[in-house]
Amino acid sequence: MFNSFTGNDACKLIANGAQLVDVRSSAEFSRGSLPNAINLPLQSIMGAKNIIDDDKDVIVYCVTGARSSTAKNYLVQMGFDKVHDLGSFRNYNCE
Repeated sequence: MFNSFTGNDACKLIANGAQLVDVRSSAEFSRGSLPNAINLPLQSIMGAKNIIDDDKDVIVYCVTGARSSTAKNYLVQMGFDKVHDLGSFRNYNCE
């Protein structure tokens, strides 16, 4: 499925208070992450309501986009209605 959410879209939302959520493992996150990202590994996604604010936009990302796509689906099923999938961290281009 084509992901129409772009890095530019992410930058606009982040500037307006969106939460950037890295769904990679804690080990991957510790080796580097995007600025101000929250680490919520995919295997822990069911605890999202304790970590991220469901009233704000949420932008999920990983390495290839596979985990972020799955994470988005879980979050939507959990009642988060402002979830966006950046896919790979390489799509991030904010300054």
